[in-house]
Formats: sequence, structure tokens, C-alpha cells
Amino acid sequence: MSKSNLVSVPFMVLGIVFCVCLVAANLLETKVVQLGPLSVTAGLIVFPVSYIINDCIAEVWGYRKTRLIIWMGFLMNFMVVAMGQLAVMLPAAPFWQGEESFNFVFGLAPRIAVASLVAFLAGSFLNAYVMSRMKVFSHGKNFSARAILSTLAGEGADSLIFFPLAFGGLMPPEELLKMMSVQVVLKTLYEIIVLPVTIGVVRYIKRTEGSDVYDEHISYNILRIKDL
Repeated sequence: MSKSNLVSVPFMVLGIVFCVCLVAANLLETKVVQLGPLSVTAGLIVFPVSYIINDCIAEVWGYRKTRLIIWMGFLMNFMVVAMGQLAVMLPAAPFWQGEESFNFVFGLAPRIAVASLVAFLAGSFLNAYVMSRMKVFSHGKNFSARAILSTLAGEGADSLIFFPLAFGGLMPPEELLKMMSVQVVLKTLYEIIVLPVTIGVVRYIKRTEGSDVYDEHISYNILRIKDL
């Protein structure tokens, strides 16, 4: 096996955290919280972390390994959604009192589940693509700008797909647009606030791993998972 096909401990750890963040975000999305005048889902706590990790992996190891992690995140999310649906369908014990609450959290409507998975794939791959191409064009400079712009692109695509698919026809168009805009702005602000931490993590990994990949002459086909 060539060295390029190997994965390191930092890569593995970031991949695991990436998958956990996605699963946690889906579960936390079931609660709506109030932030001043804004109503947002509790998934806002953790979902932007997946984009930060996406940026870190794309910056250090390149698009091809990011593609692998994105598909792993998708599969883990799909597994939890599928297992949750199965658990909801199983008959509850007569003495158990938590059926309604359990079904509320794990019984995602198929429409919302599909919207979430499709939006995740589109947003994550767009984020990785923008990060990758901007790194090549800028010769590795301006990481902060690349991280912010790639997040804007990814989060924008995620919201543009998720909210219409999940809630189209269920709320007024102006409210739908407001929710989409608020989510994109808040998630991007989240990335900007923690940017110093992201920069520190990227520098540390580059130094310890000795890896700083530039994606030149590669395929951006999202299905070429074995191409590492």
C-alpha cells in the first residue's frame, strides 16, 4: 500500500469527530431555541463544527481524503436515521412511558430525513471543492479567507436545499427565506469566531504530519471514493 493511501491518527480523530457532529446535529435539530429575537434549531451548536473539520482536512490532506470523510459521515448519518426509524417501528414495552418523546426525537419524517442527507452531501462537497480550488489558485495563502468563503458556499447550498425540501409548502415563502438566511449567517459567524482555533489546529497538524496537499490534476468526481 502506498503512503498516500495510509491514514494517520489525527486524520482518524478528525474523521470520527466529523461523523459524531453530523449525527449529533440531526438529533439536536429536533429542538428549537431562542437566541434573542431569533428562533434557531439547537443543531446550530454543533453542525458548523463539521464544516470547520471539513476545512481542516481539505487544507492538510486535500480533496480526495475529504471526499472519503464526507461519504463516511453520510453513511453514519444514514445508519442512525435508519436505525432510529426501525426503533420507532418496534413495539414499546407496556410499562415504558417514554414512547412519545422517543418518537419525537428519532421519528424523523422521511421528507426531513431525505432533505437533511441530500443537503449535507451538496454543502459538504461544495465546501471541500471551494477550499481545494482556492488553495491552488492562492498558492496556499489566505487560509482565513478560504475557510470563510468555502463555508459561505457550503452552508448556503445546504440551506438552499434543506429548507425548501423539508418545509416548502408548510410555511410562508418569506419565513422560509428568513430561516435560510439566519442559519447561513449564524453558522458563518460561528466559523469566524473560532477561526483562531482552526488556524492553530491546521498549523499543528501540518507541522506534526508533514502534510500540506495541493489538489493539482485530480478528479473532483464525488463517487471516486477509492482514489486517495
